[in-house]
Amino acid sequence: MLGSPGAARRARRVAAVVLVALGLPACSGGGRSPAGPDSAAAPATTATQGASATAATAPGSATTAPPGQGATTAPPGPAATAAGLAATLTRAERAIRDPATPDRELPALGHAQQRAYRAVVRDPALLPTVLSLVPATLRPVVRANVAAGVDLRKLSRPGPRLPPWRIVAPRPAAELLAAYHDAEAELGVPWTYLAAINVVETRTGRIRGSSPAGAQGPMQFLPSTWRRYGAGGDVDSVHDAILAAARLLRANGAPADMAGALYAYNHSPLYVRAVTAYAQQMRADQRAFLGYHQWQVYYGDTLLPEGYPARPASRG
Repeated sequence: MLGSPGAARRARRVAAVVLVALGLPACSGGGRSPAGPDSAAAPATTATQGASATAATAPGSATTAPPGQGATTAPPGPAATAAGLAATLTRAERAIRDPATPDRELPALGHAQQRAYRAVVRDPALLPTVLSLVPATLRPVVRANVAAGVDLRKLSRPGPRLPPWRIVAPRPAAELLAAYHDAEAELGVPWTYLAAINVVETRTGRIRGSSPAGAQGPMQFLPSTWRRYGAGGDVDSVHDAILAAARLLRANGAPADMAGALYAYNHSPLYVRAVTAYAQQMRADQRAFLGYHQWQVYYGDTLLPEGYPARPASRG
């Protein structure tokens, strides 16, 4: 979280984003998150890469022929790629927002959603065609999620070696939503911003380990910042960390000035825009969180699956 300007710059240089934006988590507070836009997600440190930066094979991309057939299909052109991505996003966004969708289908929907957004983030030239092919009601959603992913990817600076993190399953969505809402009730900070930070920083808590600058926990606090806002709690506790994040934001202008409060959390206009974009999607429809909750951790374009490092990483 908060740290000296030098620490913040160093953290951003090495940040990885699920992230954790689309597949790009970003670090929080000065030397922040490990995840990134599709990182964490990996988190920017995260994966903004990490949990935020991510790149995935687009629907309809070339496939290798079965052994013995000795041929590969030709890569699809941009129009076919955009059409496949638009179809995937339409299907995923509609189903995630539909209360009739069974919970068991959410992991596959969230993963498909994240991979599709990552593909557009990697090739923004596809966006105009994708937008023209999705329903008009979903165009603002798609545009906002892609813009957030692009911003978080700009923050991503994955190093040559994979980070020494453990990637675990997140707490259930209902538990996290209850924690966000409890913090809003106690401190007045909109729950959607707390959820968006959690998504960007560590892909809702999937990342266990410190950022390059030493930030820790699901909301990525530097030790000095935790001493100020943690109220004696456990930095690795979802409940304690979310409350601490709300205290930090409240102390820096929230809820009246959310942009200023977010800038205090992470000194980057790109981070502020991305977190705000995700928060706005969840304010419009709380079920949007159920998609983000399924986003995986990427470090640059390398997927760190739940169970990593026991489960191997793979190119995303």
